[in-house]
Amino acid sequence: MDLDAYVAEHDGEWRRLEQLSRVRRPSAAEADELVALYQRAATHLSVVRSRSPDPALVARLSRLVLAARAAITGGAGFSWREVGRFFTVGFPLAAYRAWPWWSAVAVGFTALSAFLMWWVAGHPESAEALIGQRAAERLAESAFADYYTEYAAPSFAFQLWTHNAWLAARCLAAGVLIVPVLYLLWSNALNIGVSGGVMIYYDRADVFFGLITPHGLLELTGVFVAAGVGLRIGWAWIAPPPHLTRGRAVAEAARSGMLVALGLVGLFGVAGLIEAFVTPSSLPTALRIGVGALAWLAFLAYVLVLGARAHRAGESADIPA
Repeated sequence: MDLDAYVAEHDGEWRRLEQLSRVRRPSAAEADELVALYQRAATHLSVVRSRSPDPALVARLSRLVLAARAAITGGAGFSWREVGRFFTVGFPLAAYRAWPWWSAVAVGFTALSAFLMWWVAGHPESAEALIGQRAAERLAESAFADYYTEYAAPSFAFQLWTHNAWLAARCLAAGVLIVPVLYLLWSNALNIGVSGGVMIYYDRADVFFGLITPHGLLELTGVFVAAGVGLRIGWAWIAPPPHLTRGRAVAEAARSGMLVALGLVGLFGVAGLIEAFVTPSSLPTALRIGVGALAWLAFLAYVLVLGARAHRAGESADIPA
């Protein structure tokens, strides 16, 4: 194929298509012309790729076809209405429908952590085997409390936010494999169980629960939700509903998981602020725990009330086309 002759023959059409792709509000005639030229340019691109794949020309036509396609199909654009629907319907409904999963995770995690605390407190040699005697002594003396004041509060809050959001993202992404989620939960339960057991053994239970409770209620609930939704994705692969194929069931559960992941970004932001500014503050312990409990109850009420309302109304938590 004579590439120069081909370009000379169709260059006028391509330039016209480029002009029409930039028109924000084309007339009916211009829209018809745009569609016709787009179809012809797509054919030209196919011909060039198959007969004479000149990189520069392929790149030019590819950009031209993509720009024309965008002009024809348009974009959803930003909508405050969709943002409002996400917070009032999408996220709470997705979290509400998965509540049996994250409730089960919460019960299992809490029971395992409590058992590990009881075991380590009653068998201090187990903590020494895991972290060493000197490390256990330092943890009880000052290391546990110093953790919350080691960094400046703003940077500490950002660090906590990103860490917890990354943990939740891993739970959601690895949910289809199930085992990685269980491992992440086990490692976090072991960390809490050993730390709590050591603090209890050294008669520092008041310090441990006084520091971990204000932010832990909300933070761990976010982890439970992420893990529960992740396991739900995995179960959709193992036992899909009768009316859905395995791939379709996983796709729907994964899209719901995306909504939950976006919503948990805000939750972990609040939890990080509490852990950085409230937990290490000089406020009375009861007041610090009260702040954390209030945020935790507010989140549960938000999910259960708005989620149940959307569920009764037959709303969909799926991502719009």
